[in-house]
Amino acid sequence: MIQFVQHLINGLSLGSIYALIALGYTMVFGILQLINFAHGEVYMLGAFIGMYSARALHLTDRPSIGALVVAMAISMAGTALAGFTIERLAYRPLRKSPRINVLITAVGVSLFLQFSGQLLFGADPKVFPEIYHPGGQWHIGQIMLNPLQLTVFIISILLMLALQTIVYRTRLGRAMRAVSFNHDLASLMGIPTDRVISFTFMLGSALAGAAGVLVGLIYPKIDPLMGTLPGLKAFVAAVLGGIGNVTGAVVGSLILGLSEEFLVGYWAPTFRDALAFALLILILLFKPTGLFGTGRQDKV
Repeated sequence: MIQFVQHLINGLSLGSIYALIALGYTMVFGILQLINFAHGEVYMLGAFIGMYSARALHLTDRPSIGALVVAMAISMAGTALAGFTIERLAYRPLRKSPRINVLITAVGVSLFLQFSGQLLFGADPKVFPEIYHPGGQWHIGQIMLNPLQLTVFIISILLMLALQTIVYRTRLGRAMRAVSFNHDLASLMGIPTDRVISFTFMLGSALAGAAGVLVGLIYPKIDPLMGTLPGLKAFVAAVLGGIGNVTGAVVGSLILGLSEEFLVGYWAPTFRDALAFALLILILLFKPTGLFGTGRQDKV
């Protein structure tokens, strides 16, 4: 039982990181019907921005939760700017083009960021600085809790709650939902659709940047190709939950994180990375719209 609880905590921590990345996929798809395959590289940029900002501000001199918040805030601002730039330069000029053009462009942006990262940061893995290091282990009875993983889970949940508040409780969130329903009608009602789309990219990219810092906190080796596999897994999680649905992205990510952790703990660790794609095949075969998704009919 104790081992089960340990795996449960580890799986929730991993799933919450997937969720922060998956939310960017699902929001962009919900508004533009676009799969932004460069999103994993934005997550990579977040890790490197957090690393360099921590070094520049000497946050390692006094590791604390405050230092973590500062590094994360800078990373989120930097990745939000990157998301805005990607949308403005790469995707907006192709908005009325065939979807295959946009899809190829997304793959091109992903490769551009990967190889630019290798030129700029170097191809060798870098060590993420220790900006938060709680001492010892936390215990609840015989259950030993890793404070770093618990911190990552709590911060992820807070960020997801903040996103829910923005989407469902603010005027801008209502505009985002209106644009996702129908661009033309939203524009006729006076909603600045271009600004809403840019904000959506910035919001999703900021969450990916936060995920990059949190991953650096737990797994301190980062490199310019680190976004490829987590980005694909987060995309699978978004499809599993129902891409375009915010709640579905979170649930799908937690399911994927828990499934990976229990697979590693109780059966075959070597199949960990294959599990996400096996789930993708199954969900496309038996429920293509995902757990929370609904079918959408295009009117002609």
